[in-house]
Amino acid sequence: MTEQANTTGHLMQRWALTLSYDGSRFYGWQKQAGDLPTVQTALEQALSLIAGEQINTIVAGRTDTGVHATAQVVHFDTSVSRPEQAWVRGVNAYLPDGVAVLVAQKVAPHFHARFDAYGRHYRYLLESSPVRSPLLVGRVGWTHLKLDLNLMRQAAALLEGEHDFSSFRAAECQAKSPIKTLYSASISGTSRYLCLDLHGNAFLHHMVRNIMGALVYVGSGRISVDEFESVFHAKSRLKAPPTFMSDGLYLTGVDYPDEFGVTQLSLPEWMSVLGNGFQTVSYTHLRAHET
Repeated sequence: MTEQANTTGHLMQRWALTLSYDGSRFYGWQKQAGDLPTVQTALEQALSLIAGEQINTIVAGRTDTGVHATAQVVHFDTSVSRPEQAWVRGVNAYLPDGVAVLVAQKVAPHFHARFDAYGRHYRYLLESSPVRSPLLVGRVGWTHLKLDLNLMRQAAALLEGEHDFSSFRAAECQAKSPIKTLYSASISGTSRYLCLDLHGNAFLHHMVRNIMGALVYVGSGRISVDEFESVFHAKSRLKAPPTFMSDGLYLTGVDYPDEFGVTQLSLPEWMSVLGNGFQTVSYTHLRAHET
């Protein structure tokens, strides 16, 4: 069943969208006061034009200014009937450059983009070079420091499992608990172009960027792996290295139970051709009953 009646008796349809966006063009996902461009504002305006009624969206995970997405998921309800391509090509015709709907699918009326998600994937792309490539600004993070990937991998491995991530939590984070589970934390690539891939049940505000900043400190020798572990277990943001730039951060996937049939997109091929160091890796999608 993919329809339910609203309070006026009209049948409502619930749709799920998978979208991609360039975070450098927006002030984050969430609607802001004034005329600041956000992804949510642009998407809801385009959806409302296609529907001929006000459309409000619920997102799997809010992203900050400068953070990108290759497979963000949202849901919305509508009383009008439109073909699938109206929610893809039609909506895209009204969207500004920098955001596009990739997939639209009708889902069960009880599907919830945020609360039914049991896993999220993030990838951070990083360039390590004496001079930053101007062509990668806004797309890839950068450090002038030389990095030791083996040390970074040792530190990243300490993050796997259920932990208190307070040391990597922004002061303004509104999450009820700092305890999260990382199913996997891996470093791939080369010392010049590398990827940090994180797969977890949920993430705190700035958690990925704070982890990236600490791993850069490890890779550059500013702190040891043992010191990284001490910072992690201190459960204090004051003990940790500074937050890293948003440029290279991408939300690359959201996990849902099979019953909803939400399309799972692969990483885009361009992520593996930015340089020989950026290698696409396969994910093991953990199911809720396995964790």
